[in-house]
Amino acid sequence: MRSRCPTRRHALALLVMACTCGVANLASAQTLLAGKPVRIVVNFPAGGPTDTIARVVAEKMATSLKTAVIVDNKAGAGGNIGAAEVARSEPDGHTILVGIDTTFTINPAIYKSMSFAPDALKPLMIMGSSGLLIGINPSVGVRTVSELITKAKRENLTFSSAGNGSPGHFAAEIFNEFTGGKITHVPYKGNAPAVLAILSGEVQGGILATPGMVQHVRAGKITPLAVTSAKRSLVLPDVPPVSETGLESLEFNVLQVAMLPTATPAPIVETLRKAMSDALERPDVKAKLAQLDLTTEMQAGAVAQERLDTARARYARIVKATGMKAE
Repeated sequence: MRSRCPTRRHALALLVMACTCGVANLASAQTLLAGKPVRIVVNFPAGGPTDTIARVVAEKMATSLKTAVIVDNKAGAGGNIGAAEVARSEPDGHTILVGIDTTFTINPAIYKSMSFAPDALKPLMIMGSSGLLIGINPSVGVRTVSELITKAKRENLTFSSAGNGSPGHFAAEIFNEFTGGKITHVPYKGNAPAVLAILSGEVQGGILATPGMVQHVRAGKITPLAVTSAKRSLVLPDVPPVSETGLESLEFNVLQVAMLPTATPAPIVETLRKAMSDALERPDVKAKLAQLDLTTEMQAGAVAQERLDTARARYARIVKATGMKAE
């Protein structure tokens, strides 16, 4: 029995040492981060869903990190411009990208060249997911996806998106490929002007982030046909998912992601992940994100990377089938 005691004491000592080192590393990482502001780069315009999510989370992260957390919009090229800036930044935890997965899952397949290497960034976290809303100007005279398909086969329809390479652009190409209809994609600089184009009649419809269209749907100014998510929308629960309309091929979610330069040290990654997770777990934050139709998921590390890789492979096959291009 006595011979076991030193072994047990040794094992316990190693465990305590490991825990102490882990706490020390996290404390050290937090000290380093507290030295200067953390910048969250949003690679889409201000005022959109991704920007709003980033600002809600940044406010809470600033409290836990004990330093300023600022949001900086660097939009353009389907998110590539902002992503490239973060990829070039120092891997010290002071620059985070908050955007959507399409920058990493669709853009590599549709852009002739990328301004950054996709593996230059790694997931800090998948924050959550949401679908898009297929919305039509009431003057078009369709109220269901089936009616839209029939009309799109008879005449060319114009649909707005938040820009080349955006989820709405991708969705329009999928619609054309799998229905035999004809939707002409019209890119705008962000979700807000794309919605305004539907309201003004400049285009006939759009497949866009749901939050920007909710108030117009409720006011009867945009007719909702379906959402692209597998489940019903949190903010428009009466609108069917595409799987219930016979257009299963159009089912996909947009992932809100936070990314870091790949060389960022593990203790700093863990400190930022915990700060972001704590922010997303707050009831007031969850309530605000639900209003943006975002289902919180919080997947990190290898699980998050595998999900992005799976989506990228799926979307590459669709891009090849549709011939979709960003330029």
